[in-house]
Amino acid sequence: MGRPDTKQALIEAANAQFTKLWAFIDAMPENAKAAPFRFDESAGKEAHWQRDKNLRDVYIHLHEWHKLLLDCVSANRRGEAKPFLPEPYNWKNYGEMNVMFWARHQATACEDAKALLLGSHKQVLQMVEKFTDEELFEKKRYAWAGSSSVGSYCVSATSSHYEWAMKKIKAHIKLCK
Repeated sequence: MGRPDTKQALIEAANAQFTKLWAFIDAMPENAKAAPFRFDESAGKEAHWQRDKNLRDVYIHLHEWHKLLLDCVSANRRGEAKPFLPEPYNWKNYGEMNVMFWARHQATACEDAKALLLGSHKQVLQMVEKFTDEELFEKKRYAWAGSSSVGSYCVSATSSHYEWAMKKIKAHIKLCK
């Protein structure tokens, strides 16, 4: 399946990957759900392999990226210029922002993090419904989306991010066996 390029395809991909993510989590052995994440060197060198320590951290990461999208789109549609990444972050240092999200939620219970993610996923899809295909996928349509499209940000914050989460969880389960 290619990258979505229509509203319907975006919604279907987001829902399909989200459903797949939850089915995958629900099928996890209980010991893997409760165990702290650990990964071997084959997982990768990216910072997130060291940052996220459990399911809660993954839930929070996905939720916070939903919030980035929702906040950016909402503000800009009201006429308030707001970049996708909040100051002082940019595409070169956004890893620091992810660490800040992680630190902010260390006291958040896993079930609360799950509820936040379920709610923000629903909000993102409700927001997407308000756009036309052209509004979502025409590049450079909105100055605040830069040279990209709003739909591209939506795909990245939903289906693509859900695939990332499943990859991470699969690597964890592999070492729990």
